[in-house]
Amino acid sequence: MPSKLITPTRPNRKKTTIGFVNLGCSKNQVDSEVMLGTLVADGFALTDDPKKAEVVIINTCGFIEEAKQESIDTIIAHGKLKDTGSCRVLIAAGCLAQRYQGDLLKQLPELDGVVGTGEFGKIAEICRDLLAPKKRQQRLWISEPPYLYDADAPRLRLGKAHSAYVKIAEGCNRNCAFCAIPLMRGKQRSRPVESIVAEATRLAAEGVKEINLISQDTVNYGVDLGIRHGLVSLLRELVKVKDLRWIRPFYLYPQQVSDELLDLYAGEEKITKYIDMPLQHINDRMLKRMHRLGDRAAITSLVDRIRTRIPGVTFRTAFIVGFPGETEEAFDELRGYVEEAEFDRVAVFLYSDEEDTPAVELDDKVERSVMDERRNDILALQEEIAAARGQALIGSVMEVLVEGVSEETELLLEGRHEGLAPEIDGVVYINDGSATAGELVKVEITDAALYDLVGHIVS
Repeated sequence: MPSKLITPTRPNRKKTTIGFVNLGCSKNQVDSEVMLGTLVADGFALTDDPKKAEVVIINTCGFIEEAKQESIDTIIAHGKLKDTGSCRVLIAAGCLAQRYQGDLLKQLPELDGVVGTGEFGKIAEICRDLLAPKKRQQRLWISEPPYLYDADAPRLRLGKAHSAYVKIAEGCNRNCAFCAIPLMRGKQRSRPVESIVAEATRLAAEGVKEINLISQDTVNYGVDLGIRHGLVSLLRELVKVKDLRWIRPFYLYPQQVSDELLDLYAGEEKITKYIDMPLQHINDRMLKRMHRLGDRAAITSLVDRIRTRIPGVTFRTAFIVGFPGETEEAFDELRGYVEEAEFDRVAVFLYSDEEDTPAVELDDKVERSVMDERRNDILALQEEIAAARGQALIGSVMEVLVEGVSEETELLLEGRHEGLAPEIDGVVYINDGSATAGELVKVEITDAALYDLVGHIVS
């Protein structure tokens, strides 16, 4: 999400004003929504004017080096409001806070408080303590991250009214060598099926047409609750929720993907024919060094099986380049696989050393300039694939969820078909016909850009 202050309500002069900045992924967004809901329920007001905010909260990201630097820069920038604005308290929350804890207070004197991922439910109490000078003895709120919101948690949603993220689990049991998420989010903890269904039911009653299921390891949902085939069980209940039209699971690990799950995707109209599955690499040696389960043969077999059992599926994946020991031969194999597989969407991340992860100790580190070249190479290749796929859709008629007036121009509407996820994929520009945000319409595709489509509404 863009790093901007968010205001869903009009500030009341009698209430303490909160400025809130959300950084990072959709999972962070849900955490921010819960904190915002908690603050409003406790009597705080929200403002989008940073100079008027008495308390500024930065919900930080600590996933990769660039994200950490963005979080630090944002903290420093908003710390200046203590001199130029109304800011009395500056708080860092979230992943960076959980990971670096007291070190943040030492390195960033602008900060008054640091709140880890296990303390989101206490955010209103923490703000009040920091606003009271006599109570400022505590500046660090860190615990093991057990916090997982439920259907009754106050939540002030951000983004489109007709699309919502629903966090079904928190934490991860995997041991990927490059990943610090277990250090920041702990072991996997799944919400009960009943809690998720209750939230989805409430969201649908509020006008939400699309729910996006998120966690660190969605395919492993329910394992901690002793639920066999937990994601299948959850989806079978969610498709019963009245008025929901699209259910989109994210972050499927390429293991334990059963035929039962794939057949559910193929057979249930409400489940989008969209697979989001980070593969990370294809070279066997790289996969082993990354501590990823499976090898090239298993991955290619799984991708083929998904495409066979879910006709017309959109496949989004992600790879890491520059992992320690990635030779030219290993990269060439990865590039060749991307060219061969022709995925619909590909994200490419640069490896970065993350403290306390196994990969830090590995030898044969790759130069940053080489990583940049490799990422650009794969992205250029993927652009050719995406362009060809877009051209092939011209003349087809697709169901499109209308988002509203386009951000590009008021002369166009903007929407997404089921193969386009919110925020990370492209859009469908609608240049003829009328519809309201949240409406599903039939659109004939008449043109295609790199990742976007153009079309008009048909009856």
